Amino acid sequence: MSTRAERIEDALRAAYPGAAIRVVDDSDRHAGHAGARPGGETHYNVLVVAEGFAGLTRVARSRAVHALLATEFAGGLHALSLTLRTPEETARAG
Repeated sequence: MSTRAERIEDALRAAYPGAAIRVVDDSDRHAGHAGARPGGETHYNVLVVAEGFAGLTRVARSRAVHALLATEFAGGLHALSLTLRTPEETARAG
């Protein structure tokens, strides 16, 4: 059985082939907060650098990722901290 982080990464890789992706489970930092559960797997920090974000606003990028992960949200995923950039934006950010 895969972890939620692995499922998130797999879904992102399928949707954004060739993207740089990092998924970090931050659930332990949210213990006692809304949406936290014993055992974690509720809060994640996600970075995706993909050409597929070109021409999309920050809101449109976020909506696309949230829609992609709808089944995870339905299954207990509570929050994502998203950094969604194109390769060009990443290069400019240094």
